[in-house]
Amino acid sequence: MITNEQSRTRIDEVQAGIYRISTPVIAAEGGFSFNQYLIVDDDPVLFHTGPRGMFGLTAEAIGKVLPVEKLRYVGFSHYENDECGALNAFLAKAPHAQPLCGTINAMINTDAFDRPPRALGDGESLGVGRRTLVWFDAPHLPHAWECGYLFEKESSTLFCGDLFTQGGSEHPPVTTGDILESSEAMRKGLDYYAHTPKGGALLDKLLACRPALLACMHGSAYRGDGAALLLALKERLRPVIVPA
Repeated sequence: MITNEQSRTRIDEVQAGIYRISTPVIAAEGGFSFNQYLIVDDDPVLFHTGPRGMFGLTAEAIGKVLPVEKLRYVGFSHYENDECGALNAFLAKAPHAQPLCGTINAMINTDAFDRPPRALGDGESLGVGRRTLVWFDAPHLPHAWECGYLFEKESSTLFCGDLFTQGGSEHPPVTTGDILESSEAMRKGLDYYAHTPKGGALLDKLLACRPALLACMHGSAYRGDGAALLLALKERLRPVIVPA
């Protein structure tokens, strides 16, 4: 574990060669955290950039593992400040990096990127060395038309964005304990899930990967039976989604 004592940003290896970079925000009511994930391989990938104002903290943490200039892809789930607010700052720092996103995101947001994106279609794979990443479209799950997720096949890691958003500013990097109840408390308080009729089918697509690690954007990553947890989430969402 590597810590930045001044900012309290920390970077932890949550899976072999996969690092969680987490910055707590204690000023937010109840506390909150923003997580980015660094995938180390021949073509290193950063998934989520964090808000624009956190660029320096995130870049400093990455530099503890590898030079930021070596980033090849900077990916994100959907177009939102905490997902890609620092995207262009990373592109300026890493001369060979490309944005990495779904085809819908590329279609509607390319003009905001300082470099053309590598767009992936639903189920499309991308080799980055010994690892293979797979993109899954997930429109409006939990929100945004262009939403989607990356799955890293070698370690069975699903970078699941906002699906299990946990409040609070202090979380262990990885937990085998329950994260559903805390994420449900956040969902019920803010109602940030779109009520999409395709939500059940989209969750079925994700749980079919049988992820062993759920890399959450806010709070702890979850190690365990990811499919069972996604199925439990689907059951909780039944009142707001229509099974496809």
